Formats: sequence, C-alpha cells, structure tokens
Amino acid sequence: MPQHVRGVIAPGRDEPVRIETIVVPDPGPGEAVVRIQACGVCHTDLHYKQGGINDDFPFLLGHEAAGTVESVGEGVTDVAPGDYVILNWRAVCGQCRACRRGRPWYCFATHNAEQRMTLLDGTELSPALGIGAFAEKTLVAAGQCTKVDPAVAPEIAGLLGCGVMAGIGAAINTGNVSRGDTVAVIGCGGVGDAAIVGSRLAGASKIIAVDVDERKLVKAKEMGATDTVDSRATDPVEAIRELTGGFGADVVIEAVGRPETYQQAFYARDLAGTVVLVGVPTPEMRLELPLLDVFGRGGSLKSSWYGDCLPSRDFPMLIDLHRQGRIDLGAFVTETIALDEVEKAFARMHEGDVLRSVVVL
Repeated sequence: MPQHVRGVIAPGRDEPVRIETIVVPDPGPGEAVVRIQACGVCHTDLHYKQGGINDDFPFLLGHEAAGTVESVGEGVTDVAPGDYVILNWRAVCGQCRACRRGRPWYCFATHNAEQRMTLLDGTELSPALGIGAFAEKTLVAAGQCTKVDPAVAPEIAGLLGCGVMAGIGAAINTGNVSRGDTVAVIGCGGVGDAAIVGSRLAGASKIIAVDVDERKLVKAKEMGATDTVDSRATDPVEAIRELTGGFGADVVIEAVGRPETYQQAFYARDLAGTVVLVGVPTPEMRLELPLLDVFGRGGSLKSSWYGDCLPSRDFPMLIDLHRQGRIDLGAFVTETIALDEVEKAFARMHEGDVLRSVVVL
C-alpha cells in the first residue's frame, strides 16, 4: 500500500523549500521504491527551485543519491530488495536509435517511473530529474538504480549520481582527454573539480583551473590542478595560452554554463582542440560566435550529457577506483546536513562556501 514519507518540495518559483508529507505509491511494472540514505545538494536542484528548468511546480527536489532498494514492481530483474544502489537520471531504454547503434549513453528515450508521487491532498509532484531524492523514500524506474559495492558510504557514493560523474565523464568520455594533453577547466565548483580529477586520472600533463573565487582555486589545486587562473584579475584566454606555449589547451571544459565563459572556452583552446560544455545554461541564454571562427579554428564543440556516462559501466568502475585510493570521492563532501537544512545549503552554495552539502537520512 502507498507509504507516507517526509520530503523537500519547491512549491513555486523562488519560494523557500519546505518539508511536506509525500505519498509514495507501490512500485508498478518496471519501477522500484528506494529508501534514500544520502542525497547531495546539487546546483540543478537550485535551478528547479528558481524555475530555471521548467514551471512544473511543485517539485520534489533531490537527485544525487544513494540508498537501498525496498521493493520492486513486476518484471524487474536487474535489482532486488536489499540492493545498495546509486540513482541515475538517464536510465537507458535499450531500444531507441542511439541504443541500437551501440551508443546508449546518448539514449533518446530514457526511463522514469510512470506513476507520480503526490502530496496528501493529491497534488502531483514533479521529481527533480525524474528522481526526487530529498525524501526518506522515492519511486523511480528500476533502470535508474545502479547496484554498487556497499562498502562505500552513501554520502560519498551518491555523488556519482550527478555532479561528480558529470565532471569526470566530461573529461574522460566527452572530452577524450588522454595522456599528455593540456586541459583547462572553467568553473571550479563540484562539477569542475570532478573534471580536474577526471583529467588527472586520464594522464593530462597540465590542468589549468579557472575561477573568480580564490577559495575554489585553492581547492582545485588540492584536486589535481597544476595551474590556476583568477579570471577576476587576469584575462583567462590569454592566461591559458601563456600556460600552454601560446597555443591554447587541447581540451577546455566549461563548467559554468554561461555565454561569456563559453566564449572564453572557445578561444582558449588550441587549433583543432575540443570545447566541452558541461555547465547547465538557463533557457533565455544566447550565444554569438563568428561563424568564420567556428570554421577556421576547427576541432570539436561538444555538449556533455551526464558526462556521457553509462551508469552500469561507469558507477561501479569509479567506486572501485575510490576503494583503490586512485580517486578520493570523499574530498567532494564539505558537510553533511539534515533534511530540514536544504534551504540553508542552497544559500551556502550561492555564496560559494561549499563544494557539496549532502543530506544524510
């Protein structure tokens, strides 16, 4: 029978979030109910709260989560009750044209739960990225559950559900960073720092971190950046060129999602280099570039969808790398908080005080 749990909703554009009682239905065919153990406070949740994604309020926020499968619906075979899982927001369908061509990380028909969670009065909720994990339990498509080693704490494992995977994947999967490459990362929040970690893991020879916040540049060095650029005081394009022999970086990863920083990324890359956009823009933003420059500079301009990851492949691999000590996922966790502290966490995020706040339930 349906369960009543506590969850954090965004009731309307720019309104403070609040805790409400959420009605979670029994899982239907292809669905699973997951007991949430931890969920990161991601900038995308703030975008939802601000109305920057769409206007389908009220939202059940939270999506960067780990927990335990409690029950599954008919036809579910990949996970079972008791499995420790990371939730993902791109559950591949296996049938669309991308999946059939052997590129499931581009899946054009990803799965979400068919049923809707509601408030007590029957108001339907829109779960953030199809997950809604700022809640004691949530309903998802079973394909959104990726089973991983339970030896890694949920406040660490859950970060692979969005930001850390997006950044590492932007470097390794989308940017194809390889041994000896020079890389610049513009924007050193959680995703940008993860791109630095991914670039280091791939063997980049120089990793240049760019930000306007000195605190973030210090953290970027700790994460593996070889050089830093304070773009308040220095033209980042010129600085990146100077640090790369006058050429520009082989790969520039834009982790802000703004037209002006994208333009910086475009001109800071070497000829035939690659720009990767992993920062999330808002609907009203527009980009202008001289088409002759797009042609003349060559190379690739790419968007990174969730780090172009395949959760079933990449989540277990990154968990193993963490357990081997080759990457430190715990370094992304600034603080752990309670469910009723999400609004304060958004404020700290806005001020640049945290890399990641993580709700622990």
